[in-house]
Amino acid sequence: MERLTAIPHLPLRPASANKGTFGTVLVVGGSRGMAGAVALAGRAALAGGAGLVRLAVPDRILDTVATLAPDCTTLPLSDTPAGRLHPRAAVEVLRAAREATVLALGPGLGCDSDTVLFVRSLLENLDTPTVVDADALNCLAKIGGLSALIHRPATLVITPHPGEAARLLRTSVAEIQSDRERAAEQLAAGGCVALLKGQGTLVTEGRRIYVNQTGNPGMATGGAGDVLTGLIAALIAQGLSGFDAAVLGAHVHGAAGDAAARELGQVSLTAENILSCLPGAISVR
Repeated sequence: MERLTAIPHLPLRPASANKGTFGTVLVVGGSRGMAGAVALAGRAALAGGAGLVRLAVPDRILDTVATLAPDCTTLPLSDTPAGRLHPRAAVEVLRAAREATVLALGPGLGCDSDTVLFVRSLLENLDTPTVVDADALNCLAKIGGLSALIHRPATLVITPHPGEAARLLRTSVAEIQSDRERAAEQLAAGGCVALLKGQGTLVTEGRRIYVNQTGNPGMATGGAGDVLTGLIAALIAQGLSGFDAAVLGAHVHGAAGDAAARELGQVSLTAENILSCLPGAISVR
């Protein structure tokens, strides 16, 4: 395994650029009670440089999400009475994905039986580069983990925390944490880029591994992972490979968290604070 320390860079923006130059991110997620997660991911994708961001959410929460993320466009999806995605929404997302550069799946999604069916149907038929996080990973764990995917997107990045990784690998959090590099390699073994969150976040695609040096304990707060998901998707939309986007995303996300902690301290740090510091963290690259 080749150990990397260099941080990738985004290409310079051409003077003739327009919003289409920097890609379209389609964020799929949200449910009743968790509208904020998908809004955070969408806003992070914009802060990360994506030209356009569209939030595909259950119809019942669309107005709430649109209010929380006014710079993003929205797409209402078929939902259940509980305010979660209906399995038939997979067809609607597949249609929308044809116009997207990259898809981010999972923030605030929920993990009931209908959502599991939605995730399975979507990922078995998707060919758009995809970042999978949060409840989408928990849904995958319920249907056999990453090995359950018959067809994978050309680029697949997964971003589990240790608990999600343990569910995907059918083991315990203690086992994951006892040998994090081995766990990351196992997650990537099926042909994806794995970003294993935690102290010293790891990124590997099976041949190379990167250990992130930025970030602090204050970032252990709800919504921080949603910001990372949107950021990585934005970097892919701008032309980076899945591996390079995950490495740069981990570095910039942690640097934004460090900047927020210097200003506010770690105890009171929120995902919103991390998001607000993303522009500065990206501009110093």
